[in-house]
Amino acid sequence: MLQPFDYIVIVAYLVGVVLFGIRTAGKQRSVRDYFLGSKEMPWWAISFSIVATETSTLTVIGIPAVAYGGALTFFQLTLGYLAGRVVVAIWFLPRYAAGDLQTAYAFLGERFGGRLQRLSSVTFLVTRLLADGVRLFATAIPIRIIALSAGFDIGYPVIILGIGVLTALYTYVGGFKAVVWMDVVQMSVYVLGALFTLFLLWSDIGASAGTLLEEAGKLQMFVFSASIGDILTSPYTLVTAVIGGGIFSMASHGTDQLIVQRLLSCRTTGDARKALIGSAFFVMIQFAIFLAVGALLWVYYGGQDAAALGLTRADEIFPKFIVEQLPTGLAGLVLAGILAAAMSTLSSSLNALASSSLNDLMGSRAAQLDAATGLKWSRLLTLGWALVFVFFATLFEDQQNPVVELGLSIASFTYGSLLGAFLMGLWMDRVRESDAIAGFLVGIVAMVAIIFGLWSTSEGDWIFLFNPSDAVKAARGLTALAWPWYTAVGAAITMMIGSLLSVRHR
Repeated sequence: MLQPFDYIVIVAYLVGVVLFGIRTAGKQRSVRDYFLGSKEMPWWAISFSIVATETSTLTVIGIPAVAYGGALTFFQLTLGYLAGRVVVAIWFLPRYAAGDLQTAYAFLGERFGGRLQRLSSVTFLVTRLLADGVRLFATAIPIRIIALSAGFDIGYPVIILGIGVLTALYTYVGGFKAVVWMDVVQMSVYVLGALFTLFLLWSDIGASAGTLLEEAGKLQMFVFSASIGDILTSPYTLVTAVIGGGIFSMASHGTDQLIVQRLLSCRTTGDARKALIGSAFFVMIQFAIFLAVGALLWVYYGGQDAAALGLTRADEIFPKFIVEQLPTGLAGLVLAGILAAAMSTLSSSLNALASSSLNDLMGSRAAQLDAATGLKWSRLLTLGWALVFVFFATLFEDQQNPVVELGLSIASFTYGSLLGAFLMGLWMDRVRESDAIAGFLVGIVAMVAIIFGLWSTSEGDWIFLFNPSDAVKAARGLTALAWPWYTAVGAAITMMIGSLLSVRHR
């Protein structure tokens, strides 16, 4: 169990992280300083920040849970993530660099008009609230394990509130620079912690682990299924991972202000490309490390499920091992790294949400503010979004899916329409704002219907059945469309509606 020295390490680390974030931020004098770091950040720091922002606690505890319950097939998605980033680097970044943009949705405003800019910004805000609400909830999981090990049964809402207050503190003061340098620190800490965990697991289990994993089919990494049914319903076939994952990555790294904000802060387009492509390879390394952790944990615990281990969900297995098995001091440092990772991701969301609210929703009124007033509004919006995040994070306590899959699935409701709007802006000159807005809205409505209503039977037929119960799904062999395809389908519907409506224009 955790020792007093572990708690000292955790507290010292968290306090040090907040102070470090504030110190490295320097003085904020304008909105540009607060949201883009004055475009002075080195590309390698931005690359690390991208990785830390998109993975965070979902990776640290969610990916091991996926490997513990399945195999290594989640790694296939990294191939799609690389492909999607390459497309963004080639086609999206030059258009962003052509204008002095502060948000991704300013591009839609310049290309189509203010209505679509505001609509896409609101869509981003809602998506980030839900998706990063999952991330904030995920942060509370290891903290609860810590509290239980010390004999305190603290509920998730109380933990979430504490994390939100602490994170909002340095984000409110330090702005974008504090966020980025915190990402660099926390990524280094939790990766090193995972490597130490791998070393200890392998030392304890020995070479027999490979044989046990191979016999159980836990080492399978690629699924080369040619069946259309498998490709459409399984998220971890190679075709689904590369194509569906690639399109998902185009949306997440080309249209999501959370990531685009980092690319806009780079000094040059070349730096932005290096940061973006480099992040794909760092993600591959991270996924490999945390999948390996999950596989070895499966051997260590003899393949027992979460309930047999006295846990409520699979995402608690890795934190359980940290608390109970890692040496004194190291356990505290690894847990502190997990908490700091999640805090940094939350701070990234707060900064991006405040940026989009000010620049996209307030529009011309924000442009008329003087530097001091604009900075004041930026900080107030950051504080307001922190309070909203705390509320949304408490909504996911009863979910039993691994948090990493839940977070990625939520984003898929709207990513398709966002990506479709950007692609129309890049490639379809005939499309006007009214066409794009109609396509955008139809795409979102269609994806809600598809995600909740479209199911495949065991015979390969597709039916529309709204949110069937588990008993009905089991009895009729129902399987949903795989989540990596959500973005692709949503983008296709959005572009199809927009292009069809554009035919009426000369």
